[in-house]
Amino acid sequence: MIRVENLTKTFGSLKAVDDITFQVDGGEIFAFLGPNGAGKTTTIKMLTTLLRPTGGRILLDGFDPWVKQREARQRFGIVFQDPSLDGEQTAYENMELHGILYHVPRKVRGERIEALLKQFELWERRGDTVKTFSGGMKRRLEIARGFLHTPKILFLDEPTLGLDPQSRNQLWSHVKTLNAAEKTTVFLTTHYMDEADRVAHRIAIMDHGKIVAIGTSAELRERTQTDSLEGAFLALTGTSLRDEAASSTDQMRRFAQMWQRR
Repeated sequence: MIRVENLTKTFGSLKAVDDITFQVDGGEIFAFLGPNGAGKTTTIKMLTTLLRPTGGRILLDGFDPWVKQREARQRFGIVFQDPSLDGEQTAYENMELHGILYHVPRKVRGERIEALLKQFELWERRGDTVKTFSGGMKRRLEIARGFLHTPKILFLDEPTLGLDPQSRNQLWSHVKTLNAAEKTTVFLTTHYMDEADRVAHRIAIMDHGKIVAIGTSAELRERTQTDSLEGAFLALTGTSLRDEAASSTDQMRRFAQMWQRR
């Protein structure tokens, strides 16, 4: 579903992404981990048509996003770390606007909105303005909206940052249910090791612009002879991912702002 070959991005003398190759299968939940400055954000920008590669090739469901940009964009959804909902609109109105923008037919749109709001336990609050929602409810609504146009791929950038453990578990339960039912490929970044360990089918670890390891959590632990994913990450990168979470927030906020202006 996602195929990346020899992808490179340079900024002057800085090589932010250095000849990386990987693929993500259809229906897979794939986690992307790495210290701040590793190249994750730059890679995601290239995958989602926000940044043109210096070299290499990307295919999203068979489409090169720089040759068939419209077709590629129709095939993915994205949920940013920072909120992107209209707080003055109701939950239903936020969903409706997204469906219109993605040209979801009216009848299908209504059925899809109802099904997703019920799935994410928001149907009873569909007529309430989003500004009255808790943080967990807003994130559930954003992810429900991301699924609305039935994307082949859903990019989730730090979707549970700042949520309490119960809300995080609830959200991932809904995502896993839809992933299994609709076979949507999920590409996520997270600073919660337990999430990647529990949710992702495979994990890629990136450092200094290169992918240093790809595999299941068990494979990464076996490779590094460690007893946890966090231990494997530390062994592979020499950096604690938890320490990098705060310093990446400003970068991802700028990323979200760039997307919203397009």
